[in-house]
Amino acid sequence: MKLIFKINYRTAWGERLYVVGNIAALGNGERSKALPLSYVGDGMWMASVSLVRMKTEICYSYFVVSDKGGIRAEWGNPHRFRKVKDAECVELRDSWQERPADKYYYSTMFSSVVFRRENRAKDVIMPISRYALVRVSAPSVKPNEDLLIVGNCQMLGNWDVSKALKMSDSNYPEWRALIPLNAMKGVVEYKFVKRNRETGQEYWDNCDNRILDVSVPEEQKHAIIVSGLKFCDSERPWRGAGTAIPVFSIRTEDDFGVGDFLSIKKMVDWLSETGQCVLQLLPVNDTTLTRTWMDSYPYNANSTFALHPMYLNLKAIGELKDINRRRYYDKIADELNSLPQVDYERVNAEKSHYAREIYDEIGGTVTRTNEFRQFVEENIYWLKNYAAFCFLRDKFGTADFSNWGENAVFNQAQIDALCEANPKEIEFVYFVQFYLHKQLREARDYAHAHGVALKGDIPIGISRTSVDAWTNPELFNMDFQAGAPPDDFSKEGQNWGFPTYNWERMASDGFLWWKNRMRKMSEYFDLYRIDHILGFFRIWQVPISEIHGLLGRFYPALPLSVEELSKRYGFHLQPEEHLSPYITDDTVEELFGNYAEAAKSRFLRPIGNQRYALKDSVDTQRKVEMYFAGKSASSQNRIMETALYRLIDDVLFVEDSVEKGKYHPRIAAQSTSAYAALPEAEQAAFNAAYNDFYYHRHNEYWFEEAMKKLPELVESTDMLACGEDLGMIPDCVPMAMRELQILSLEIQRMPKILGIEFGEPLRYPYLSVCTTSTHDMCGIRQWWEENYERSQRFFRIMLEQQGEAPSNAEPWICDSIVDRHLKSPAMLAILPWQDWISIDGELRYSNPCDEQINEPSNPRHYWRYRMHLTVEKLLRSAVFNSNLRNKVRNAGRG
Repeated sequence: MKLIFKINYRTAWGERLYVVGNIAALGNGERSKALPLSYVGDGMWMASVSLVRMKTEICYSYFVVSDKGGIRAEWGNPHRFRKVKDAECVELRDSWQERPADKYYYSTMFSSVVFRRENRAKDVIMPISRYALVRVSAPSVKPNEDLLIVGNCQMLGNWDVSKALKMSDSNYPEWRALIPLNAMKGVVEYKFVKRNRETGQEYWDNCDNRILDVSVPEEQKHAIIVSGLKFCDSERPWRGAGTAIPVFSIRTEDDFGVGDFLSIKKMVDWLSETGQCVLQLLPVNDTTLTRTWMDSYPYNANSTFALHPMYLNLKAIGELKDINRRRYYDKIADELNSLPQVDYERVNAEKSHYAREIYDEIGGTVTRTNEFRQFVEENIYWLKNYAAFCFLRDKFGTADFSNWGENAVFNQAQIDALCEANPKEIEFVYFVQFYLHKQLREARDYAHAHGVALKGDIPIGISRTSVDAWTNPELFNMDFQAGAPPDDFSKEGQNWGFPTYNWERMASDGFLWWKNRMRKMSEYFDLYRIDHILGFFRIWQVPISEIHGLLGRFYPALPLSVEELSKRYGFHLQPEEHLSPYITDDTVEELFGNYAEAAKSRFLRPIGNQRYALKDSVDTQRKVEMYFAGKSASSQNRIMETALYRLIDDVLFVEDSVEKGKYHPRIAAQSTSAYAALPEAEQAAFNAAYNDFYYHRHNEYWFEEAMKKLPELVESTDMLACGEDLGMIPDCVPMAMRELQILSLEIQRMPKILGIEFGEPLRYPYLSVCTTSTHDMCGIRQWWEENYERSQRFFRIMLEQQGEAPSNAEPWICDSIVDRHLKSPAMLAILPWQDWISIDGELRYSNPCDEQINEPSNPRHYWRYRMHLTVEKLLRSAVFNSNLRNKVRNAGRG
């Protein structure tokens, strides 16, 4: 059999085209042995091979090599075709697979949920030669629509859609049509059309007529396969609505003081009832480190793979045999469910006890099942070490593995021996994770069947006392802490405490840890939020010796030398002046007040020129923290501790941790005493260096850094990627997000256009998620009440109302704000549940201040918010649900 490869590709000078595939003639997958194509004119490249024997299926792809050695490959899955029984010649007419402009339609959110096709046609296989097989990617065809091929011959309906050839969706999102060659002659013109089976609405290919040349010798056993085509949909892009709520916040009539994975099913019922299609959750990984309420922080996981045992639905595992124990747990459940918030410690303690009791009763049977064994086998790469971590955490009473004696430094052989020596303890962890996996998969499958996609959340960091840090410390910069520069949430910046990523080491194995993490997540979710996406461009990195985010610096970065500061900006850096805290008598009086003299004696030493330096015992914020640890929380101690932190913050530059002798301007340094003491000319020079450093210097550099890793991670699964791109955003971020089709996050009260107070939802980009607030913010009602003057401006400018604004966000105010977000061009309008419910005066909660999930400025915040209504009551609120469903539909969403 002869194979002829044809592809139209416009190369630049010095570029050559190759085809590589899974047969020897195509290099057996090795690019160095690939088949070169020859240029035959008019953009067409061609090559042919003759095969004595052929595989059942050949997979292949094209790539371009430049004379400088650069390689450009196709996007997506390879081309493929199956053996045609009697064919003497198969002509493969391919189109180059570029990343499609509608790549988002290829995500599981669309293929498995929004455009999910339940009853697909049988696969189209070319039985014998003398046929043309036409294949086209058309992911935007909805379940109630067909794709047709219509053209200028009788076989294709002579441009009459009612007589057009219906294509097969057997390989959706690819569609196929098999056309006899003897039914066409010469050059055929055609187009694709999608048609609604219920309404007859048609959407034609938005492109010129397509061409198919079927001029082949009649006596030859010839076959033509056309692949790589893409349907140019003329319909307005799809838009949908959704709800954001943490799993722990869901309240049902039969849970155990906290939402669980099976509670998701009832939320799905409500979303389906109201015309919504996305349920957005916070991270659901295990955060058990101290077994106190401090573990309620969902972004501080002890494992990036393990699920939180708190989300187990206990009765779905099995009922306890002892009726007294059943009654005991029923009583506990009633008590916990009656609380307005989550009692994190009691919920987790009681659920853990129940899980242990049910394991003792049924564990021996469950762990012998094929289903359990398969789960362990598929997840052993993380499960065993996680189980050992849990065992050692509980044995030593701490997750800080530096206190684990001989196990402080991870050794796989030692851990294997530990697991063998403690089989029941290890197996119990497996048992719990097995049921968590089953229940979350059950919730996902239920959501899919009801047209709802689950949106997960990928935290930017990992706990420094986690399984990941213990087993793979080389992947992280353990001497630094991730955080964020100062913003509306925190004037001192944020310090999350997570170690930062060692991207160079991660790149050395092709980002395997990240890819495993993403693939595990894709077992449960269809789209995901990348927490703090800026961290993939640069992270705000705070030395382990400091506490405030103000003393951080960007990593990676291009720090400034003394020479560059002088020559380029005219600023003359004096290390002894500009790297140390600026402390004078006035500063001490201002910060320490009545305790100024005591502070000078205990913490400072004079260095001349009416300046002071900190004593070695308190010259870092971590030392200050340790100094006051255990001391009484007196007013004097609190004032002194806070004042010392502020003194340490008061510098103009911080030295780079790697390139010694190079420096970063301290973020927001213009608010320091050190800056105020500079002469006016020096201030101007500093400002020039500062503005260039933070807003221009790194744009291209950070873009290149992000594009080394983000494409690898985004393309590793079929989930739809959404970025949290709030805060101090360099220009390179939206540029990379647009290129990779990562959805941005748009919030009206945090506009991305400099100089305006409120964003305009009607101007948001299509590739975005718009929302009224996030878990880190107060809802509409609380925000309205915080600042009446601001609310009055919003009332007049954004709501276009006259007169005095109401002091409270009345239901019609909330309704108007929600409406404007639904009408936004954004692909997704995902609103917090609290803001959806705010539009109904009877259903919404009495005190909006109790509805904020997190307070970012408080590192010790207790994450415990719960819905004030059960989902069952919400489902019975027919008038509200009907109103909401109509709002969503009338906005063109769904």
